[in-house]
Amino acid sequence: MMDATSAVLHPYWPRDLLIPTYVANDRSMSEILAFLFSVSGVFLLVTWLITGRKGTTGRLGTWRRLAVCWFAVCGFIHGVIEGWFSLYYDIIPGDQSFLSQLWKEYSKGDSRYVIADNFTCLYGDRDCLVLGAFQLLGCICLFNQQALQICQLYGAVLYFFTEHRDGYAHSELGHPVYFWFYFVFLNTLWIVIPFALIVDAWRQLSAAQTHTDNTKSQKSKRK
Repeated sequence: MMDATSAVLHPYWPRDLLIPTYVANDRSMSEILAFLFSVSGVFLLVTWLITGRKGTTGRLGTWRRLAVCWFAVCGFIHGVIEGWFSLYYDIIPGDQSFLSQLWKEYSKGDSRYVIADNFTCLYGDRDCLVLGAFQLLGCICLFNQQALQICQLYGAVLYFFTEHRDGYAHSELGHPVYFWFYFVFLNTLWIVIPFALIVDAWRQLSAAQTHTDNTKSQKSKRK
C-alpha cells in the first residue's frame, strides 16, 4: 500500500501512481500549448512559402506542398520534442526545462511518458532516431514516403492499442482536454494523415504502372 505521508501529489492517472521525483510545472498549460502550436505554425508557414517558389521542375501542387509541410512539422516534433524525451526521460518528472514541462503537461493525457514506460521510451527513440531524420529528408524530396507513412501509421496504431489493452489507465478517461485532445486527437493525426498519404502514393504508383503497361502495349503492337 502507498504510504500517504510519503506520497507525492501529482495530476496523473492512475491516482496511486508513485512519482517520487515529481515537481509541478511553473509554466501554465496556455504557455506550453502556445509554444508548441506557434513553432509548428512557423514550420508550416516557412515550408509553405518555400515550396511555393518555382524551381527547375516547376511549382509544386497544393497537395504536394501540404505533404512537405507535414514532413517539416513531423521532423520538428520527432527530432526536437521526442528527441528531448529520448535523452532525458529519466529526469523529466523533476526537471523544469521547458521541454520537460511540455512532456509533463502532455503526460496528463498519457502518464506512460512521465513514468518512462518501456513502450513509450522505445517508441520515442524510434521516432527521434529514425522518423525524425527521414521526415526531414522528406522535406527535400518525397523519396520513400510510403515506407515513412506506413511506419508512422503502424506506430500510432500500436500506441493506441497498447493503452487500450491497459484499459486506458494512464489518463482521465473522457476528460475533454487530457483524454480527447491530448491523447486521442493529437495522436489520431498520425493515423489519418499518413493513411491519406499512403492512399495518394498508391494512386500515383497505380497510374504510373498503368501508363508503363500502356506504353509497352503500344510498342509491342507497332512491331
